[in-house]
Amino acid sequence: MTGPGTTTWIVGSGRVAVIDPGPDDLAHLTAILAALDPAEEVSAILVTHPHLDHSALAPGLAAATGAPVLGYGQAGSGRSPRMQALAQAGLTGGEGVDHAFRPDLHLRHGETLRGPDWALTAWHTPGHMAEHLCFAWEDVLFSGDLVMGWAPSLVSPPDGDMGAYLASLARLAETQWRRLLPTHGAPVENPAARLAELAAHRRDRETQILAALAAGAATLPEIVAIVYRDTPPHLHPAAARNALAHLIDLDERIRISAVPSPTPEARFLLR
Repeated sequence: MTGPGTTTWIVGSGRVAVIDPGPDDLAHLTAILAALDPAEEVSAILVTHPHLDHSALAPGLAAATGAPVLGYGQAGSGRSPRMQALAQAGLTGGEGVDHAFRPDLHLRHGETLRGPDWALTAWHTPGHMAEHLCFAWEDVLFSGDLVMGWAPSLVSPPDGDMGAYLASLARLAETQWRRLLPTHGAPVENPAARLAELAAHRRDRETQILAALAAGAATLPEIVAIVYRDTPPHLHPAAARNALAHLIDLDERIRISAVPSPTPEARFLLR
C-alpha cells in the first residue's frame, strides 16, 4: 500500500521542518536524525494526515528533538456530517488509521509556518482522509497521499470521502504547481497532467460502477467482481473500499439508491 515506502521530507536549513515523520520504526527515526547537519535542529514536525505510515513516529521524533507536532487534528475530527453519521452507525475505515495521533498545534487551511529560509502554507485537502493537509513551499507542493507518485490514493469511508477527494484535486488544479513531492513514490514533475489523470481515473471508475449496476449488479461484491475483474484478487479488499466511496458519493448526489443505507451490506440500485 505504500509502494517503495514512506518518504520523510526535511525542509530548510538550520531550524528545519520535518514533513511526515513516518512509521514507528527505530531505523526510520535514526535515519531522520542522521540526515540533519550537526548544528541543525528540528523546529516543527508536520503531519499530512493521521495514518500510521505517516504519523506514528511523530511522538518519538518529538521526544528526540523537542519539536512540536502540527496537523489538522486527530483521526475523525474533520469528517463531514454524512461521514460522521456513517461512522456512528458502525462503518469503519479499515486498517492504518492512527487513532493515537494528537497534534500539539492544529493547522487550518491557509496558515503559514516560517523558518529561517522556508515558509510552508497548509492546504486542507480532504478526500484520502478528512484531516489531510498538503504543504505549499512557493510553487512546490508536498502532497502527502492526496497525490502519490506511484498509484491513485485509497479512499476508504468514513475517513475517506470520494466527493471531497475530487473537490481537492480540482482545487489543486487551479494553481500552477512546478512540482509535487508526495510521501509515497517519485516526485511529480508534471503536476497538471497528474492531477487531470487522477480525476479522469475516478470519473472512469464511476462510469464503470454505473454500468455494472445497469448490468444487474446490486451488491458491493458483485460490483467489485465486474469493475475490478482485471485487478489481482489480493487487492480486492482495497478495491471494495474505493468502490464503496464511489457508491456513497453517487448516493449523496442522488444518482443511485442505497438500501437501506450506503454500507458494505447494502443493495445499490440505479435511480
